[in-house]
Amino acid sequence: MFAPAHETVAKRDYYDVLGLKQDASAAEVKKAYRRLAMALHPDRNPESGSEEKFKEVTEAYQVLSDPEKRQSYDQFGHDGVDMGGLGGFQDLNSVFESVFGDFLGSRRSAGHRTSARRGSDLQYQLELDLESAVTGTTVTVDLPIDRDCGECRGTGAAKGTAPETCPNCGGSGRMEVRQNFFLMQQTCPRCRGGGKVILNPCGGCRGTGRTQQPTKVEVKIPPGVDDGSRLRLRGRGEGGTRGGPAGDLYVAIHLREHEFFQRRSNDLFCDLPVSFAQAALGGQIEVDTLDGMISLNVPPETQTDSLLRIRGRGVPSLKSGRRGDLMCRVVVETPVKLTPKQKSLLEEFQSETDVASVTHLPKGSRWMDHIRSFFDRLTQA
Repeated sequence: MFAPAHETVAKRDYYDVLGLKQDASAAEVKKAYRRLAMALHPDRNPESGSEEKFKEVTEAYQVLSDPEKRQSYDQFGHDGVDMGGLGGFQDLNSVFESVFGDFLGSRRSAGHRTSARRGSDLQYQLELDLESAVTGTTVTVDLPIDRDCGECRGTGAAKGTAPETCPNCGGSGRMEVRQNFFLMQQTCPRCRGGGKVILNPCGGCRGTGRTQQPTKVEVKIPPGVDDGSRLRLRGRGEGGTRGGPAGDLYVAIHLREHEFFQRRSNDLFCDLPVSFAQAALGGQIEVDTLDGMISLNVPPETQTDSLLRIRGRGVPSLKSGRRGDLMCRVVVETPVKLTPKQKSLLEEFQSETDVASVTHLPKGSRWMDHIRSFFDRLTQA
């Protein structure tokens, strides 16, 4: 019923992240970063998700403050800049310090660490048929989601042991390095800024503290979803680390093409085959809708491409729940495999009907008038 695709949510535009226009000056880039970074730095803002937002604005600043990277980004987007090595908090924090100075250094030396991190958001591609989109449904999807290891409970250390304070940095995650006359701080290479080292790794996760776990997620599809709709399931993404909250799961809806119906907003359209006699004489015919068969009145003298409306048989609105209409396009069928008697009757009918007669065939009459007018113009020329 669906075709899964498991991936992380695409990055936001760097200019949008910093609230800038593409022609922003270098001074405006730095000013925007200073304002956002001061408000979002995890050591100043304890709210959930602040660290992820801080990393996002810092990464955007790293690109847009560098003329060469900015030019490449403007031309090729995210594919034009390699940010693979900028994901760690400590690496991004060094950018912050280059702008503000190490005003948080005294707190770090005292052992203050922000360890809890929110899990990543995930996106899932879900394919639905039109019937499910109209009525709504519930589907259960299987996702491999990274969560804390069950054996070590996310510590990464073997059972009965625990991570130990890093002997290189004393647990601060930072080390002082002297270069000429300057004393600088850098991320501790042994603990990679974590302040802890694992001497006995957990066998279940090999010291990472994370394992990929098959997870069943129930997704409730509301009536009226359309192709391209995206549903957000809070807290159903990847699990957080060190007690951090889980990310969200975004379910992107894709509708399969239906054999008979086409959707346009909240209305449905279909072709309605009608016999020559039904179109000429009118009458009741049975129409198949998504809710079952319904009787529809075909007015006498109905022409091909006429639209007959069946109210309230379309798709419900996501906001109001009010249903659209079913629009039936009349297609007058030409009979085939006629018997001799049927051919004789049609020939008799044909002899009684003049193609130029406005009374019986108004379209044919107008067409013949156009033809005569065309040849008259040729003759006069």
